[in-house]
Amino acid sequence: MKLLLRALFLLLFASATVFYFLYVDGGTAPTSDATTVLNLSTSNPRPIVKDELVSLTTPRTRPENGPGEVVLAVVACGDRLAETLVMLKSALILTQVPVRIIVFAEDDLIQSFNEKLKEWSLLSDLHFRFEIRRIEFPVNGKKDEWKKLFKPCASQRLFLPTVLEDVDSLLYVDTDTLFLTPLEHIWRHLSLFNSSQLAALTPEHEDRATGWYNRFARHPYYGPLGVNSGVMLMNLTRMRAFGWIEYVLPIYHEYKLRITWGDQDIINILFHFHSDKLYIYPCRYNYRPDHCMYMSVCESADKEGVAVLHGNRGSFHSEKQPAFRAIYRALEEYQLGSDPYNNFLLPMKHYLDETSSTNCGKVRRIFLKSAEQFINKIYD
Repeated sequence: MKLLLRALFLLLFASATVFYFLYVDGGTAPTSDATTVLNLSTSNPRPIVKDELVSLTTPRTRPENGPGEVVLAVVACGDRLAETLVMLKSALILTQVPVRIIVFAEDDLIQSFNEKLKEWSLLSDLHFRFEIRRIEFPVNGKKDEWKKLFKPCASQRLFLPTVLEDVDSLLYVDTDTLFLTPLEHIWRHLSLFNSSQLAALTPEHEDRATGWYNRFARHPYYGPLGVNSGVMLMNLTRMRAFGWIEYVLPIYHEYKLRITWGDQDIINILFHFHSDKLYIYPCRYNYRPDHCMYMSVCESADKEGVAVLHGNRGSFHSEKQPAFRAIYRALEEYQLGSDPYNNFLLPMKHYLDETSSTNCGKVRRIFLKSAEQFINKIYD
């Protein structure tokens, strides 16, 4: 009996020793299935499935833009196809660096965008790549509610950090914008951000007497006059690290009955509480009719010329702002790949001269200054 007990003891000891060296001292403990591993980083441990286990143990590739590449993003819905294409055309005329164009579009616009951008891509002097994506809103959100917030689909910009995980930074613009300076001159502001800043915007107004937010807003807003979100530089990597989307949804639910300008108001509310996260660039990068309809109030445009023209409130398509309509007309008529001096700059000068009796037409030199400088430099 003693010999039997001794043999059993030795067998158990040997088994324990083998287990230690195989599974504890540098080995891997056996599991019957990946679902037996628990996520202990949460207060309520839960099983991790195999795919999730891989994502936790394998480092993700850091989002990067292409070498020297500017990423330009826009959202187009409804009747904004033609307007968006004119904007993209303006971006490609002056820009001398590679461009990645990302268009978020409704299903019925995707084919038209594909056809036109493929046609442009065949022009040898243009260096850009493009992708067309469907509109994406939060899975757990109310899609129709987000889609109809202020302008059709404009709130898509709020979710770019989530839906563009492969992109480090981008320049987002509304469809009703036109570039009168190379994209790279706007893009350089990303390098001027301090370590806290994750986005760049311009003030909504330059004058308190005509400001909208300081007179009418029923919610918090950034700074003394608020900001306009039509031309927005975004460091998506920093926005994701900040937890951007975790702020956006609660803000919307709390203030949705008090906002007027949709996603722009949400952005203002967020930066009101996190003002250190926002970089402000001059009004010349988002020049609107309000800057000249009574008198010229954008000092940076007076000195250096308009960089980005923003024809909000339908200014490109109505008779209320002839100067804005004139610039849009010149770009709409221009054929990419042709001589920009004779076929864009000279017609724009001619059309602007016809608006000389209007307040914005009286300062028409500021619309020509930047574009003329770069066209002469690039195409001489």
